[in-house]
Amino acid sequence: RLLALQCCATPWIIYSSFSRVTNRMTGWLRADGGPTLYNYPNRTPVTGDIQAIIVYLIFATLFIAFLLIFPGIRKERFTTFVTVTLSLFVGNAIMVTRLESGWHVAKTEIVSTYRAFSRELIHAELGAFIGLGHVNITLKALSQDNNSEDIDFNERFSWLGSTEMGESYREALVRGVPFPIMKVAEYFSLGEEGFTWGGQYRAAGYYGSIFLWAAFASWLLMNLLLVVVPRYGAYMMTLTGALMLGAALAYHCLLPSNPLRVRFENEQELVFRLGWCFYLVILAGALCMVVGLCIVAVDLAYPHRFSTVLEVDYDTPYDRHVIIEESHTKTKNWKKRLEEPPGLGRRILRRLSSKKEDSDRSIR
Repeated sequence: RLLALQCCATPWIIYSSFSRVTNRMTGWLRADGGPTLYNYPNRTPVTGDIQAIIVYLIFATLFIAFLLIFPGIRKERFTTFVTVTLSLFVGNAIMVTRLESGWHVAKTEIVSTYRAFSRELIHAELGAFIGLGHVNITLKALSQDNNSEDIDFNERFSWLGSTEMGESYREALVRGVPFPIMKVAEYFSLGEEGFTWGGQYRAAGYYGSIFLWAAFASWLLMNLLLVVVPRYGAYMMTLTGALMLGAALAYHCLLPSNPLRVRFENEQELVFRLGWCFYLVILAGALCMVVGLCIVAVDLAYPHRFSTVLEVDYDTPYDRHVIIEESHTKTKNWKKRLEEPPGLGRRILRRLSSKKEDSDRSIR
């Protein structure tokens, strides 16, 4: 019985001792016995897009790995380096421009009210960076004229869905986003009474994204064919460049015909221009298309000469053109052998074979 009582009392003893310890720790990191107070907020501005940074790291890792093994390559060094470098550059350009906010950009310094129905003015730098499916609006106070050094906002408004921009705008109103940011976002959220910029930017981003996804699929097929049949990989490289140029062309053609200008006090306005994502797509697409056309021209002039160290040799003919050419070559060689006059050795062999046939017939 005593043993049973001790076993039952042990959990209660442990619990009571633990509660006494926690009661003594109640005052740690607390003010006047209340909850823990974090009186130093550590709010920091957004410094980069996490998804874009992940894409950068993936392609940089692949390129560094290629550079590490490149000294061990002994044949086809130039074509291998150019092909792999161009492929990684184009793939990185496709994925980054899909995620980044540099297709149509604007930045200016403004003197404006910080919140609505207030006379308090701030001197700040306002920027708007439009991507294929969103717009990033930044507001950073300039400290030389005021003490508002903690004003550093970066708000993203998405428009992937038909009503997503309006919902993001209403949520920003509830959160109390600064007035200059809300003024810029208002131009994209309304779709009536001349405020059609949001719908036009959404259409431009939609078709530009379709072209980029098609270019990404073509890029994957290009890499596969460069390993199996390099000449067809060059054809897909040309197609990838054409699709990227098509993405830039579609985006440019679908931009608002009436340019967006956001005006503030003291005749300050936010004027949009084409950003680095647009020019990067043009550069990567043109480079990919030119290199692909050059390889195609070389292949037409000198068939089956283009190759890289990545090419897999299956020890079998991989191309129907190779099979056709080899069959023609074998046929020509066989005809030449038949047309050649028989030499001394062939005459002796024929004579012996004819004598053997005659002896067999006589025995029968």
